[in-house]
Amino acid sequence: MASTIPDSQSGTPAPPQKEGAPESDRAGRVEAHGIDHIPEGERHGHPRQLFSVWAAGGVNYLSLVVGGALVLMGLTLWQALAVIVAGNLFWFLTGLLSISGPAAGVPSEVITRAMYGVRGNRVNNAIVGWLISVCYFALNLAAAAASAFALVEKAGITADTAVKVVVVVVIAALTLAIGVYGHATIMKLYLPISLTLTAAFAVVAVSVLRHTDFSYAPPESLTGTDLWAVLLAGLTLIGSGPLSYTTSADFSRYLPRETSARSIIGWTALGGFVPGVVVSSLGALAATAVDMTDPQTGLATILPGWFEPVFLLALVLGTIAINAMTAYSAGLALQAVGIRIPRARSVLVDGTAAVALTLYGLLFSDFLDTVSNVLQLTVVLLGPAMAIYATDVLLRRNRYDGPALMDETPGGPFWYTAGVNPAGALALAGGVAVAALCVNTLYTGPIARALGGIDLALPAGMVVAALLYAVLARGGKSQAPAA
Repeated sequence: MASTIPDSQSGTPAPPQKEGAPESDRAGRVEAHGIDHIPEGERHGHPRQLFSVWAAGGVNYLSLVVGGALVLMGLTLWQALAVIVAGNLFWFLTGLLSISGPAAGVPSEVITRAMYGVRGNRVNNAIVGWLISVCYFALNLAAAAASAFALVEKAGITADTAVKVVVVVVIAALTLAIGVYGHATIMKLYLPISLTLTAAFAVVAVSVLRHTDFSYAPPESLTGTDLWAVLLAGLTLIGSGPLSYTTSADFSRYLPRETSARSIIGWTALGGFVPGVVVSSLGALAATAVDMTDPQTGLATILPGWFEPVFLLALVLGTIAINAMTAYSAGLALQAVGIRIPRARSVLVDGTAAVALTLYGLLFSDFLDTVSNVLQLTVVLLGPAMAIYATDVLLRRNRYDGPALMDETPGGPFWYTAGVNPAGALALAGGVAVAALCVNTLYTGPIARALGGIDLALPAGMVVAALLYAVLARGGKSQAPAA
C-alpha cells in the first residue's frame, strides 16, 4: 500500500559552505531568521557546539531538586541512582529529533507539519510548543527569583514586594535578551556558561560527597507493588526533562545538511545526559545527609560559608540558561501557530506572559502551585508527542524537504486532509488517551488503580502513539500530495 509520508528530498549536492557564520546569524546581533528555511549557503557550525548548549541547560537547580526527591520518595540511594541513569537515557530521543534540523533547515515547530498537517500543527504548537513552554518559563523564573531573593537578603536589602518585582523583571530581561538575540548568541554564550556552572557545582559535589551516607536506606524499605510504583514515578519524573525538548532541531538547524547524524545525536544526547546524571545524582547523595525538602537551606548547612552567595548566583545563571532556550523555542512556536510577528517580538510576548504569571503566583496567589500540579500531567502529552516525532524521523529516514514544509497552501504536500494529517492526529489522541488511563499523579486512572497505583503513563503512551503512527502513516487511507 502506498505510504502517506511525502518524501521530496532532493538528491542535488549542497552548495559550498561559507567561511564562518553568515550575517543573518552572528553572535551579538539579533537573529534574522525565524521559522523560515535556512538556505544551504547560510549553514555553518559544528555538532560539538550542541554539547555546551544542552549542558548549560542541564546544570540547574531543578535537576538537583528532582534527584533529592527520589530519596524523599522512599528509594534507597542506589535505587535512586539507577532511576536517574535510566530516566536520563531519554536524552537520546532528544538527540534523534535534533537530526531533523539540518535535514530540513527549519525548526521543529515547522517539521512537525509532516506529522500533523499545516492546520493540525498549529494546534500542536499552541499547546505543546507555546502554552507548556510559557508555564515552564514561569516556574523556572520563580525558582530563580527565590534564589535571588535570598541573595538580596544577604546583601542587607529587605525583599519586599517592590524589590521582588524588580528582581523578577531583571532576571527575565537577562533571559529574554539571550532569546531575542537568538541562535548564534546562544551558541557563543553557552560554552562559558556551562564551564562556569560546572565549576560551581564541582564545589557543591566536593561538599556533598564529604557528607554522603553511601549506606543510606529509608526507615521503611519499599517492596512489591509499592516499590515498582515509586520506581516508575521516579523514572517519569527524571524522564520528563528530556521529553520536554521536542524542539531540539531549533538549535541544530543551522548545521550543514551533510553533517554527520551520528555526531548530532551524540553531542546533543551527551550534553543533556551527562549533567542530568551528575547533578541529579548530587541531589540524591545530598538527600542522605541533609533535608532536601528545602534544598537551598539544606545544602547551605554543608557548603562553605563563602560559597553560598556564589551558589545562589549559579542557581540564577543556570535558570537563565535553560529559560533562554525555552523562550527561544516558544517564540518560534508562536510564529508557527500562524501569528505574523517577527521572531524577536514573539520572544518578548512569551516573556511578558511568563513574567505576568510569575508575579501573580509569587505575590497574589498560589497560581504557580496550580501550574506546577498541572505540569505533572504534561508527560501524558509530551511522551506521545516525542514518540510520534521520533517515529516519523525513522520512517522517513530523516529525509525532510524544508521548502516544501514551508508551503501552507491547500495544494501543498503537507496539507493532507483539510490541513490535518489523520495519522498524526489519531496517533497523538490514542497515545494521550492511554497515558491518561494509566496516570497516577493529580488523579488515579483506572489502569493505575487496577495495578495498585503503578503509573505506566509514560511507557504506555509512548508505545501506543508510536505504533499507531507507524501503522496509520504507512497504511492509512489519506494519501498526501507529492511534494
